[in-house]
Amino acid sequence: MVRAPEARRNYVLLSAFLYLFFFAQAGAMSFLAIWLKGPIGLSGVQAGTVFSANFVAAMCCQPLYGILSDRFGLKRHVPIFIAAMVTLCGLFFTFVYSPLLRANLLLGAAVGGLYLGLTFIAGSFALESFVDRVGRRYGFEYSRARLWGSLGFASAALFSGRLYNLDPRINFFLASAAGLLLIPVILATRIEADEAADKAAAVLILGVTNLYLVYDQQFPFYFASMFPTPAEGNVMFGYLNSAQIFVEAGMLAVAPFIVMRTGAKHGLLLAAGIMIVRIGGSALATGPLTISACKMLHSIELPILAVSIFRYIAYHFDSRHASTVYLVGVSFGHSLGLAILSPIVGKSYDLLGFPATYALIALGALVFWAASWFALASTPRTDARGRPLDHAPETMAATSTSQSVADVAPLQR
Repeated sequence: MVRAPEARRNYVLLSAFLYLFFFAQAGAMSFLAIWLKGPIGLSGVQAGTVFSANFVAAMCCQPLYGILSDRFGLKRHVPIFIAAMVTLCGLFFTFVYSPLLRANLLLGAAVGGLYLGLTFIAGSFALESFVDRVGRRYGFEYSRARLWGSLGFASAALFSGRLYNLDPRINFFLASAAGLLLIPVILATRIEADEAADKAAAVLILGVTNLYLVYDQQFPFYFASMFPTPAEGNVMFGYLNSAQIFVEAGMLAVAPFIVMRTGAKHGLLLAAGIMIVRIGGSALATGPLTISACKMLHSIELPILAVSIFRYIAYHFDSRHASTVYLVGVSFGHSLGLAILSPIVGKSYDLLGFPATYALIALGALVFWAASWFALASTPRTDARGRPLDHAPETMAATSTSQSVADVAPLQR
């Protein structure tokens, strides 16, 4: 029987954990494209090669994280390992990553890919899977903990542009400081073992999200180029990024209501449609205001996508080997697509420029979006555990003998 104080304690601590992790991720990753093409001096295709290496490494790490997550269940070994890796961020970027990229691009990309893949790319998927699993055990919605992660990212983005102009290393060491706080936070949780597993799977909608993510990689550099000086562009991107993610956090609280009405399939299609509008709009943007409006669409699309994926998964797939399937199916699919597309799109930026490349990405995403109408299975309106809302009482009665009251009670809105 799950007690309410334990559920509240774990919700608060895991929300704080996600806040700190995504704060660190913002410090390490939000200006990565600008850092690579500025102080490190890489071209578009070289930066694409670095991003590709990041996702190749993540692709290798994700099955391992999935297997370990399913083996450990609600044990905290994986979050503790990721927290320890975050603490190394400042030292790694300053004394390992930067010198290696300048001396040997391929070696630097490989070593950096391993660190970033383990820590901030595959690591973020592993943490989200862990929090979703704990949320199912203790009766709180994943998105309501995840919104604190968005607030953490936004908090860092609010001042990271100015700090980057002073010295990029400040952001990297702030990420390390957040990592030091992650360890006592996760150790303070009280999570009991549970045999129940969450559900996960890959869907064709990955085609749209892969193209969207590769579009987003070098977007900060394009955005900054629309201002009189790179320094001014960096500051404004930090402010815009922060505003977008604060709105995103609010949308994470609203998104469950939207997906409950649309169903998970149509939630996925809605989110992907907004992505395509943002990519295509970026191709047509003529200045800071229009490109900023495109950026803000991300705050609407991402929460709907995140909630829809977990609802779709929970309804359609078996509960066994949940983290393995999620990390291999969804995040592995992302990493594979991004590893292939990153250098290609980076070369296109160099040859065709950003607007023409964005138009091509939007066209490709539109093809996948149309195919997804037929490929995705129909999904009724469900709660966070994947139970059809129209039949919730029967489902709850059937499961109440093996699960806690907190697990099977209706969502508290």
